[in-house]
Amino acid sequence: MDPRLNRRQEELIAIVQREGFVGVDELASHFDVAPQTIRRDLNLLSDSGLIRRYHGGVSPSSSVENVAYAARQTLQAAEKNRIAASIAKQIPDGSSLFINLGTTNEGVGRALLDHRDLRVITNNLNIALLLSDNPTFEVIVAGGVVRGRDRGVTGEATIELIRQFKVDYGIIGISGIELDGTLLDFDFHEVRVAQAIIEHSRQVYLGADHTKIGRNAMVRLGDFSRVDAWFTDKTPPEPLLPVLEAAGTQLHVAS
Repeated sequence: MDPRLNRRQEELIAIVQREGFVGVDELASHFDVAPQTIRRDLNLLSDSGLIRRYHGGVSPSSSVENVAYAARQTLQAAEKNRIAASIAKQIPDGSSLFINLGTTNEGVGRALLDHRDLRVITNNLNIALLLSDNPTFEVIVAGGVVRGRDRGVTGEATIELIRQFKVDYGIIGISGIELDGTLLDFDFHEVRVAQAIIEHSRQVYLGADHTKIGRNAMVRLGDFSRVDAWFTDKTPPEPLLPVLEAAGTQLHVAS
């Protein structure tokens, strides 16, 4: 299922990811709607695997399994596009870069299409096909195991190819951000690829919208000390600001 979510439903997901278990009455009061309206929202989101429905309330989806790719394409789409455009503005023509998996990064690929003479190494087949439309680009696809759900490529062969390069920019995504600055994802193999990208990039750019903050995921990528700049859509919660300052991570809010 690929729901076209309204703004209330998107905000509802963000609240649940931030707060954990939230009651129906609490949500109805927050949005100033009838409980029946919230229950319809919760049923839709639960059927789509975006949240977990319980009697009287709702909690975040599993920390061991990400939301389905088709559903992720619709979540915070406008915010992701603003983030992607903000990242693309920082990439000069004639640059070399890694781009890894994720719907935000696919937006970065679209935003880069009006650039010239980029050299791009990616393990995302969607991005590779997209960028190959620009005749001035050279696109290198990492080998490995292709995931049917999102056309991402992971595995030892992927990592070995990445290690052959040292590029100007590494553009990565993430599934969860703890308030202490820990970066989390769901897939161990995907995290290992991202870590290789970080190690072989002169500048590391993270694109992650505000709903990733406080979201559960079980695999640790690292922390903000490994990220040169974070591009997001809202100013992060107060506890994260000194973490970013201590890590030396620039904050770009694409409003």
